Amino acid sequence: MTNLGAKIRELRKLKDISQEVLAEALSVSFQAVSKWETGATLPDVTLIPAIAAFFGVSTDELFDYDRLKTEAKIEEIVTKAAEIRNDRPEDAEKIVREGLKQFPGNDILLNNLLYTLRYPERNDEAVIICRSLIESTSDDAVKYDALRILAEIYASKGELALCEETLEKIPEIYFTKLELVAELLTGEKSFNAADGQFELDFDSAIDMLSIMRKRAVESGEADKAELYRKTAVALISALKENMPDFFERGFRPEIYGKYEKEFSDR
Repeated sequence: MTNLGAKIRELRKLKDISQEVLAEALSVSFQAVSKWETGATLPDVTLIPAIAAFFGVSTDELFDYDRLKTEAKIEEIVTKAAEIRNDRPEDAEKIVREGLKQFPGNDILLNNLLYTLRYPERNDEAVIICRSLIESTSDDAVKYDALRILAEIYASKGELALCEETLEKIPEIYFTKLELVAELLTGEKSFNAADGQFELDFDSAIDMLSIMRKRAVESGEADKAELYRKTAVALISALKENMPDFFERGFRPEIYGKYEKEFSDR
């Protein structure tokens, strides 16, 4: 019996339920549960968060991992993958999948795996991962990120009803932790938080102006479209001129370059 199988059996016994009850909760056969507990097979990686959630334990506890050591190792894996995922997504995916072999079903790794998959080719796999995380993770950041990604996939497929239904599950938040840290703390912590929030806000402002311009063009409102174009150009130009280092460091110059071209097209 593998350690995982033994842990599942131990938790099931403590909960005083049968293999059939556990199987029904996880939408698998009781034979599958039996095979897990005897070590004949292992649960599918996407089921691990659901198993942990069912028993009210973390995935680390399910595998009897040392929490601090596990968190440090996972952070190392995520950082290594993030450094290359834009230019070499296949290699980044391999890094994350190797991490999942060591820490099966870990929410953070599964969440990061979504960022390495090519879309729309991998939509089906991403949907399965998103749904698994949404249903079982106890980490709100992971859950809401999975909901966002799932909504984006539905939108790309033209399934707008499913997209809207998914978006409704994301709460509206009118402030961020970064804003509160910037406003309520002092010194370096306050500055770094303000720095990070400014990056997010500027990024979002350009994205929203691009969308508003497109919608104005679609509805034949040429004056509004021109207003949004001029505003975006002015914001990008001001940042590049007055804060060039900040712009290069934080504001995706290759993407804003695309926007500059878009906004220059009258």
